[in-house]
Amino acid sequence: MWTYILRNFFYSILILLGVITVTFALLYIVPGDPARMLLGQRADVASVEAVREELGLNKPLYVQYIKFITKAVQGDLGTSYSTNRNVVKTILDKFPATALLAFSALILSAIIGVLIGIISAVKSYTFLDNASMVFALFGISIPQFAFGLIMALVFGAILKWFPISGYINEGFNHLILPMVTLALRPLAIIARITRSSMLEVLNQDYVRTAKAKGLSNNAVIFKHALRNALNPIVTTLSASLAATLGGAFFIEYIFNWPGIGLLAIDSIMKLDFPMIQGTVLFSAVIFVIINFIVDIVYATLDPKVKLS
Repeated sequence: MWTYILRNFFYSILILLGVITVTFALLYIVPGDPARMLLGQRADVASVEAVREELGLNKPLYVQYIKFITKAVQGDLGTSYSTNRNVVKTILDKFPATALLAFSALILSAIIGVLIGIISAVKSYTFLDNASMVFALFGISIPQFAFGLIMALVFGAILKWFPISGYINEGFNHLILPMVTLALRPLAIIARITRSSMLEVLNQDYVRTAKAKGLSNNAVIFKHALRNALNPIVTTLSASLAATLGGAFFIEYIFNWPGIGLLAIDSIMKLDFPMIQGTVLFSAVIFVIINFIVDIVYATLDPKVKLS
Protein backbone atom coordinates (compact mmCIF):
# COMPACT_ATOMS: atom_id res chain seq x y z
CA MET A 1 0.00 0.00 0.00
CA TRP A 2 2.79 2.43 0.93
CA THR A 3 4.57 1.69 -2.35
CA TYR A 4 1.39 2.55 -4.23
CA ILE A 5 1.00 5.82 -2.29
CA LEU A 6 4.64 6.86 -2.76
CA ARG A 7 4.50 6.09 -6.47
CA ASN A 8 1.38 8.21 -6.94
CA PHE A 9 2.92 10.98 -4.83
CA PHE A 10 6.00 10.97 -7.09
CA TYR A 11 3.79 11.18 -10.21
CA SER A 12 1.87 14.07 -8.63
CA ILE A 13 5.10 15.99 -8.06
CA LEU A 14 6.11 15.45 -11.70
CA ILE A 15 2.73 16.74 -12.87
CA LEU A 16 3.03 19.85 -10.71
CA LEU A 17 6.55 20.46 -12.00
CA GLY A 18 5.20 20.26 -15.54
CA VAL A 19 2.43 22.73 -14.73
CA ILE A 20 4.91 25.13 -13.11
CA THR A 21 7.02 24.96 -16.28
CA VAL A 22 4.03 25.66 -18.52
CA THR A 23 2.82 28.57 -16.37
CA PHE A 24 6.34 30.03 -16.43
CA ALA A 25 6.42 29.67 -20.22
CA LEU A 26 3.19 31.71 -20.47
CA LEU A 27 5.23 34.83 -19.79
CA TYR A 28 7.18 34.28 -23.02
CA ILE A 29 4.57 32.59 -25.21
CA VAL A 30 1.88 35.25 -24.86
CA PRO A 31 2.66 38.43 -26.84
CA GLY A 32 3.42 41.58 -24.88
CA ASP A 33 6.01 43.00 -22.53
CA PRO A 34 4.98 42.85 -18.84
CA ALA A 35 7.12 45.90 -18.03
CA ARG A 36 5.48 48.00 -20.74
CA MET A 37 2.02 46.81 -19.66
CA LEU A 38 2.77 47.98 -16.14
CA LEU A 39 3.88 51.43 -17.26
CA GLY A 40 1.64 51.88 -20.28
CA GLN A 41 2.39 52.11 -23.98
CA ARG A 42 3.69 55.70 -23.75
CA ALA A 43 6.43 54.88 -21.23
CA ASP A 44 9.99 55.75 -22.26
CA VAL A 45 12.59 53.04 -22.89
CA ALA A 46 14.61 53.86 -19.75
CA SER A 47 11.60 53.40 -17.48
CA VAL A 48 10.68 50.13 -19.17
CA GLU A 49 14.21 48.80 -18.77
CA ALA A 50 14.22 49.84 -15.10
CA VAL A 51 11.03 47.88 -14.46
CA ARG A 52 12.37 44.88 -16.39
CA GLU A 53 15.43 44.92 -14.15
CA GLU A 54 13.27 45.24 -11.03
CA LEU A 55 11.14 42.25 -12.10
CA GLY A 56 14.22 40.25 -13.10
CA LEU A 57 13.08 39.97 -16.72
CA ASN A 58 16.51 40.95 -18.04
CA LYS A 59 18.19 37.93 -16.42
CA PRO A 60 18.90 34.65 -18.27
CA LEU A 61 15.87 32.40 -18.77
CA TYR A 62 17.15 29.57 -16.58
CA VAL A 63 17.79 32.01 -13.70
CA GLN A 64 14.22 33.32 -13.96
CA TYR A 65 12.90 29.74 -14.10
CA ILE A 66 14.74 28.68 -10.95
CA LYS A 67 13.62 31.84 -9.17
CA PHE A 68 10.01 31.22 -10.24
CA ILE A 69 10.06 27.61 -8.97
CA THR A 70 11.70 28.64 -5.70
CA LYS A 71 9.08 31.30 -5.04
CA ALA A 72 6.20 29.05 -6.15
CA VAL A 73 7.28 26.31 -3.74
CA GLN A 74 7.31 28.90 -0.97
CA GLY A 75 3.81 30.06 -1.91
CA ASP A 76 4.93 33.32 -3.48
CA LEU A 77 3.36 33.86 -6.93
CA GLY A 78 4.11 37.55 -7.16
CA THR A 79 1.92 40.63 -7.35
CA SER A 80 -0.90 41.34 -9.78
CA TYR A 81 -0.03 43.82 -12.52
CA SER A 82 -3.57 45.22 -12.68
CA THR A 83 -4.51 45.46 -8.97
CA ASN A 84 -1.06 45.45 -7.31
CA ARG A 85 -2.41 42.84 -4.84
CA ASN A 86 -0.69 39.66 -3.72
CA VAL A 87 -1.65 36.89 -6.16
CA VAL A 88 -1.98 34.10 -3.59
CA LYS A 89 -4.09 36.21 -1.25
CA THR A 90 -6.38 37.27 -4.08
CA ILE A 91 -6.86 33.65 -5.22
CA LEU A 92 -7.55 32.45 -1.68
CA ASP A 93 -10.15 35.21 -1.30
CA LYS A 94 -11.90 33.99 -4.47
CA PHE A 95 -11.56 30.25 -3.83
CA PRO A 96 -14.52 29.85 -1.39
CA ALA A 97 -16.94 31.00 -4.10
CA THR A 98 -15.53 28.50 -6.60
CA ALA A 99 -15.49 25.71 -4.01
CA LEU A 100 -19.11 26.41 -3.05
CA LEU A 101 -20.23 26.29 -6.68
CA ALA A 102 -18.19 23.20 -7.56
CA PHE A 103 -19.09 21.11 -4.50
CA SER A 104 -22.77 22.08 -4.71
CA ALA A 105 -22.84 21.02 -8.35
CA LEU A 106 -21.00 17.77 -7.56
CA ILE A 107 -23.35 16.85 -4.69
CA LEU A 108 -26.37 17.56 -6.90
CA SER A 109 -24.95 15.54 -9.79
CA ALA A 110 -23.92 12.64 -7.52
CA ILE A 111 -27.31 12.28 -5.85
CA ILE A 112 -29.46 12.65 -8.95
CA GLY A 113 -26.99 10.83 -11.24
CA VAL A 114 -26.77 7.76 -9.00
CA LEU A 115 -30.56 7.65 -8.56
CA ILE A 116 -31.13 7.91 -12.32
CA GLY A 117 -28.52 5.21 -12.93
CA ILE A 118 -30.10 2.86 -10.38
CA ILE A 119 -33.61 3.37 -11.75
CA SER A 120 -32.39 2.83 -15.32
CA ALA A 121 -30.63 -0.39 -14.34
CA VAL A 122 -33.58 -1.76 -12.38
CA LYS A 123 -36.02 -0.74 -15.14
CA SER A 124 -33.60 -1.62 -17.94
CA TYR A 125 -34.81 -1.49 -21.55
CA THR A 126 -38.09 0.19 -20.61
CA PHE A 127 -39.34 3.61 -21.65
CA LEU A 128 -38.03 5.07 -18.38
CA ASP A 129 -34.58 3.64 -19.03
CA ASN A 130 -34.50 4.93 -22.61
CA ALA A 131 -35.69 8.39 -21.55
CA SER A 132 -33.03 8.56 -18.82
CA MET A 133 -30.26 7.61 -21.23
CA VAL A 134 -31.45 10.14 -23.82
CA PHE A 135 -31.28 12.80 -21.08
CA ALA A 136 -27.77 11.58 -20.14
CA LEU A 137 -26.67 11.74 -23.78
CA PHE A 138 -27.98 15.30 -23.99
CA GLY A 139 -26.09 16.23 -20.82
CA ILE A 140 -22.83 14.82 -22.15
CA SER A 141 -23.19 16.29 -25.64
CA ILE A 142 -24.18 19.91 -25.02
CA PRO A 143 -21.31 22.28 -24.15
CA GLN A 144 -21.62 23.70 -20.64
CA PHE A 145 -21.27 27.31 -21.75
CA ALA A 146 -24.08 26.83 -24.31
CA PHE A 147 -26.33 25.23 -21.69
CA GLY A 148 -25.49 28.05 -19.30
CA LEU A 149 -26.52 30.68 -21.84
CA ILE A 150 -29.80 28.81 -22.46
CA MET A 151 -30.47 28.58 -18.71
CA ALA A 152 -29.74 32.28 -18.25
CA LEU A 153 -31.98 33.23 -21.18
CA VAL A 154 -34.95 30.97 -20.36
CA PHE A 155 -35.05 30.91 -16.56
CA GLY A 156 -33.36 34.25 -15.94
CA ALA A 157 -34.31 36.69 -18.69
CA ILE A 158 -37.63 35.28 -19.98
CA LEU A 159 -39.28 33.50 -17.03
CA LYS A 160 -37.40 35.55 -14.41
CA TRP A 161 -37.47 32.65 -11.93
CA PHE A 162 -33.85 33.06 -10.87
CA PRO A 163 -31.29 35.91 -10.97
CA ILE A 164 -28.80 35.72 -13.83
CA SER A 165 -25.82 37.01 -11.86
CA GLY A 166 -24.66 37.59 -8.31
CA TYR A 167 -23.34 35.73 -5.30
CA ILE A 168 -25.04 33.68 -2.60
CA ASN A 169 -24.67 36.57 -0.11
CA GLU A 170 -27.52 38.14 -2.03
CA GLY A 171 -29.70 35.02 -1.67
CA PHE A 172 -29.56 31.27 -2.31
CA ASN A 173 -31.42 31.78 -5.61
CA HIS A 174 -28.20 33.15 -7.12
CA LEU A 175 -26.63 29.70 -6.80
CA ILE A 176 -29.36 27.75 -8.63
CA LEU A 177 -28.61 28.53 -12.29
CA PRO A 178 -24.79 28.18 -12.17
CA MET A 179 -25.06 25.07 -9.97
CA VAL A 180 -27.52 23.28 -12.28
CA THR A 181 -25.52 24.30 -15.34
CA LEU A 182 -22.29 23.00 -13.87
CA ALA A 183 -23.93 19.81 -12.58
CA LEU A 184 -25.48 18.69 -15.87
CA ARG A 185 -22.46 17.06 -17.50
CA PRO A 186 -21.12 15.15 -14.45
CA LEU A 187 -24.71 14.14 -13.62
CA ALA A 188 -25.11 12.59 -17.06
CA ILE A 189 -21.77 10.77 -16.87
CA ILE A 190 -22.47 9.45 -13.36
CA ALA A 191 -25.91 8.24 -14.45
CA ARG A 192 -24.46 6.25 -17.36
CA ILE A 193 -21.63 4.77 -15.29
CA THR A 194 -24.00 3.85 -12.45
CA ARG A 195 -26.40 2.15 -14.85
CA SER A 196 -23.63 0.16 -16.51
CA SER A 197 -22.05 -0.88 -13.20
CA MET A 198 -25.40 -1.79 -11.64
CA LEU A 199 -26.44 -3.88 -14.65
CA GLU A 200 -23.23 -5.88 -14.33
CA VAL A 201 -23.70 -6.43 -10.60
CA LEU A 202 -27.43 -7.26 -10.79
CA ASN A 203 -26.59 -10.25 -12.99
CA GLN A 204 -24.21 -11.74 -10.42
CA ASP A 205 -25.07 -14.98 -8.58
CA TYR A 206 -24.95 -13.45 -5.10
CA VAL A 207 -27.62 -10.92 -6.07
CA ARG A 208 -29.89 -13.68 -7.32
CA THR A 209 -29.20 -15.59 -4.10
CA ALA A 210 -30.17 -12.54 -2.03
CA LYS A 211 -33.44 -12.29 -3.96
CA ALA A 212 -34.07 -16.00 -3.46
CA LYS A 213 -33.67 -15.57 0.31
CA GLY A 214 -36.64 -13.22 0.25
CA LEU A 215 -34.81 -9.91 0.83
CA SER A 216 -36.69 -6.80 -0.21
CA ASN A 217 -35.82 -5.07 -3.47
CA ASN A 218 -34.42 -2.06 -1.58
CA ALA A 219 -32.12 -4.30 0.48
CA VAL A 220 -30.92 -6.13 -2.62
CA ILE A 221 -30.34 -2.94 -4.61
CA PHE A 222 -28.76 -0.68 -1.98
CA LYS A 223 -27.10 -3.14 0.40
CA HIS A 224 -25.78 -5.74 -2.04
CA ALA A 225 -25.80 -4.39 -5.60
CA LEU A 226 -24.92 -0.70 -5.13
CA ARG A 227 -22.22 -1.44 -2.56
CA ASN A 228 -20.41 -3.71 -5.01
CA ALA A 229 -20.91 -1.29 -7.90
CA LEU A 230 -19.30 1.67 -6.10
CA ASN A 231 -15.73 1.46 -7.44
CA PRO A 232 -16.37 2.84 -10.95
CA ILE A 233 -18.82 5.35 -9.47
CA VAL A 234 -16.17 6.63 -7.01
CA THR A 235 -13.66 6.93 -9.86
CA THR A 236 -16.19 8.88 -11.91
CA LEU A 237 -16.96 11.16 -8.98
CA SER A 238 -13.28 11.98 -8.51
CA ALA A 239 -12.85 12.81 -12.18
CA SER A 240 -16.08 14.80 -12.06
CA LEU A 241 -14.85 16.88 -9.11
CA ALA A 242 -11.68 17.85 -10.93
CA ALA A 243 -13.64 18.53 -14.13
CA THR A 244 -16.23 20.52 -12.18
CA LEU A 245 -13.57 22.80 -10.72
CA GLY A 246 -12.18 23.33 -14.21
CA GLY A 247 -15.57 23.78 -15.84
CA ALA A 248 -16.51 26.41 -13.28
CA PHE A 249 -14.29 28.91 -15.12
CA PHE A 250 -16.73 29.51 -17.98
CA ILE A 251 -19.83 29.15 -15.81
CA GLU A 252 -18.53 31.79 -13.40
CA TYR A 253 -17.97 34.15 -16.31
CA ILE A 254 -21.49 33.61 -17.72
CA PHE A 255 -23.23 34.13 -14.36
CA ASN A 256 -20.75 36.70 -12.99
CA TRP A 257 -19.90 34.38 -10.09
CA PRO A 258 -16.99 35.92 -8.14
CA GLY A 259 -14.68 32.90 -8.07
CA ILE A 260 -11.31 31.89 -9.46
CA GLY A 261 -12.74 31.31 -12.93
CA LEU A 262 -14.01 34.86 -13.28
CA LEU A 263 -10.69 36.09 -11.86
CA ALA A 264 -8.72 34.04 -14.40
CA ILE A 265 -10.72 35.20 -17.43
CA ASP A 266 -10.53 38.81 -16.26
CA SER A 267 -6.75 38.42 -15.86
CA ILE A 268 -6.42 36.99 -19.37
CA MET A 269 -8.27 39.96 -20.83
CA LYS A 270 -5.95 42.34 -18.97
CA LEU A 271 -2.83 40.25 -19.76
CA ASP A 272 -2.10 40.09 -16.03
CA PHE A 273 0.59 37.39 -16.23
CA PRO A 274 1.20 36.80 -12.50
CA MET A 275 -2.53 36.33 -11.89
CA ILE A 276 -2.88 34.07 -14.94
CA GLN A 277 0.03 31.96 -13.75
CA GLY A 278 -1.35 31.90 -10.23
CA THR A 279 -4.86 30.78 -11.17
CA VAL A 280 -3.55 28.08 -13.50
CA LEU A 281 -1.05 26.77 -10.95
CA PHE A 282 -3.53 26.90 -8.06
CA SER A 283 -6.14 25.00 -10.09
CA ALA A 284 -3.55 22.39 -11.03
CA VAL A 285 -2.53 21.90 -7.40
CA ILE A 286 -6.16 21.39 -6.36
CA PHE A 287 -6.65 18.98 -9.28
CA VAL A 288 -3.58 16.91 -8.36
CA ILE A 289 -4.42 16.82 -4.63
CA ILE A 290 -7.97 15.64 -5.31
CA ASN A 291 -6.82 12.90 -7.65
CA PHE A 292 -4.11 11.79 -5.23
CA ILE A 293 -6.61 11.48 -2.38
CA VAL A 294 -9.10 9.63 -4.58
CA ASP A 295 -6.40 7.20 -5.74
CA ILE A 296 -5.76 6.29 -2.10
CA VAL A 297 -9.48 5.94 -1.38
CA TYR A 298 -9.94 3.82 -4.49
CA ALA A 299 -7.05 1.56 -3.51
CA THR A 300 -8.61 1.16 -0.06
CA LEU A 301 -11.98 0.20 -1.55
CA ASP A 302 -10.48 -2.16 -4.11
CA PRO A 303 -7.46 -4.15 -2.80
CA LYS A 304 -6.73 -5.37 -6.36
CA VAL A 305 -5.50 -1.87 -7.22
CA LYS A 306 -2.55 -2.23 -4.85
CA LEU A 307 -1.23 -5.17 -6.87
CA SER A 308 -1.37 -3.36 -10.22
